[in-house]
Amino acid sequence: MALSTLTARVDENDKVDFDSFCSSVGLTASAAINIYVKTVLRERRIPFEIKQEDPFYSAENQAYILKSVKELRAGKGTVHELIEADDE
Repeated sequence: MALSTLTARVDENDKVDFDSFCSSVGLTASAAINIYVKTVLRERRIPFEIKQEDPFYSAENQAYILKSVKELRAGKGTVHELIEADDE
């Protein structure tokens, strides 16, 4: 079987951490990537879930929520009655 080279660019720190992890479990980075490739080909899918994170937990939204809580605690909020909606 002829071998081919696959080149990918990754963050330098990620590469160091990946190499370290692979070494700690007795693999080379090349062997780990080959396991990934073989799994993709065998299962015909990416072998883990890829999803977009819930926008509620974005850094921007969390900063807005923390700012709002701070304002409420400083007495800058308005109290409203809770209005129940009828389920029709």
